[in-house]
Amino acid sequence: MFNTLQSVFKKLLDGNDLAGHSKAQPKLAMAALLCEVTAADHTQDPSEITAERQMLQKLLDLSTEETTALLANARQQAEQSVSLYDFTSQLRDLPREQRNELIKAMWTVAYADGVLDPIEESVIRKAAELIYVDHSDFVKTKLEVQPPL
Repeated sequence: MFNTLQSVFKKLLDGNDLAGHSKAQPKLAMAALLCEVTAADHTQDPSEITAERQMLQKLLDLSTEETTALLANARQQAEQSVSLYDFTSQLRDLPREQRNELIKAMWTVAYADGVLDPIEESVIRKAAELIYVDHSDFVKTKLEVQPPL
């Protein structure tokens, strides 16, 4: 048992991901985060699904077929995941601008149905914190896509 604990602490000190997630799939992680926002309020409005698809195509410059396949895989991954960390841990090293664009895309999906559910906002806030988006950028991206009052 001591050896197991020692091994865990060594992995932590070395900066390894204890969950064993691959850092080679940032596109899937981005798609999964958009899916998390869409599913957060337990209703998948067609306008949110459309926004999810459009934002993913814009973020990753994908074809329609690539987007469809990626979203199908991402939905499956999001349903099996127990936390946002599964996805955000793969995105921390992205450039600041790209992380901000992801958060902006998440806001766009959340506002697509005309209603910002508190759970959607919570998912976006948590994701922003986990990928090290400054609070000022978090608020700025929200204001950029928020519909006028």
